[in-house]
Amino acid sequence: MPLTAQQRKSLKARAHSLHPVVIIGGNGLSPSVLKEIDQSLKAHELIKVQVAGEDRETRTLILEEICSSLGADAVQLIGRMLVLFREAPPTEDQPVRRASRPRGARATKRSFQGGV
Repeated sequence: MPLTAQQRKSLKARAHSLHPVVIIGGNGLSPSVLKEIDQSLKAHELIKVQVAGEDRETRTLILEEICSSLGADAVQLIGRMLVLFREAPPTEDQPVRRASRPRGARATKRSFQGGV
């Protein structure tokens, strides 16, 4: 399922402070680079990849190849930086999040009026 515009906007904001975890150099997109990107996506879900020394069309093709090979979603392609997202599957050792009541809300309403 492709990302919605709202999801993409949120992921762009989260990715702003990230540093690239993988740099694709002169050898291009090799199987070992794909494996490293896959491991990084498993660990972090949202990563930046830097592509060095390629033109815009080649960077777009590299982005499409990574997304189709690894099942990732392209969040952003800006300059030589690719931002990728792949949601990690839930694991059994992760605790289940419970819905909490909103802050400031009380379970019962108190009244201090009437009587001393």
